[in-house]
Parts: sequence; C-alpha cells; structure tokens
Amino acid sequence: MILLSNILVLFISFLHFSFLILEMFLWTKPIGLKIFRQSLQKAKETKVLAMNQGLYNGFLAAGLLYGVFSSHILIGYYFKVFFLVCVIIAGVFGAVTFSKKIIYIQSFPAIIALIFVFIYNF
Repeated sequence: MILLSNILVLFISFLHFSFLILEMFLWTKPIGLKIFRQSLQKAKETKVLAMNQGLYNGFLAAGLLYGVFSSHILIGYYFKVFFLVCVIIAGVFGAVTFSKKIIYIQSFPAIIALIFVFIYNF
C-alpha cells in the first residue's frame, strides 16, 4: 500500500507541476485565459505575479518528489506530510479568495494522499 500512497503523492506533485506550467508559461495564452477566466489585458498586467505563483507551485511539486524518492524513509515521510499540508492550506486559501472549485482540485486530492501517507508509510 505504500506504493499506492506514493502514486497519490506523485499525482499531487504532477498537478502542481502542471500549475507551474500554466502560471509561468501559459498565463497569457488562450488556455490560460480560459482556465483563469480573465482577459488578455488583465493577464498581461498580472503575468509576473502569476509566474511567481507558478514558481511556488514548482517548490511544492519538488518537495513532494523529494519525499517520494528520498533514500531515508523517515525524512521522505516528513517531506510528504509537510508539503501535502502546504498544498491543503494553499487550496483552502485559493477557495476562499478565488474560486470554491480549487478546494476540489487541490485540497481534497491532497487530503486523500495525506491520509494514505499517514496510514501506509510505516
């Protein structure tokens, strides 16, 4: 079951790497405009902020990857727990400040992964 736990964590990492791509490189492209429901003008004005936000999503993805592939089981466990909690908090904040959908896209999958990490990593 630790394999399933790690697959879930890898999925969350993949999501955040995808967010990095969207926010850093596709923010002003048609797909970015559609996903974030904004005009091209607004996207151009906020591009640097989105790139910064994307970078932070990259940090979350990297931390989760380190947790999965760490050669030290306990350190990997701590990384997975810490970064999953960060993802959950970020999702709740996004749901409160931007769109309630974010809690379903970001927080709920991370909560499920965190439960699996708690149950099956030892």
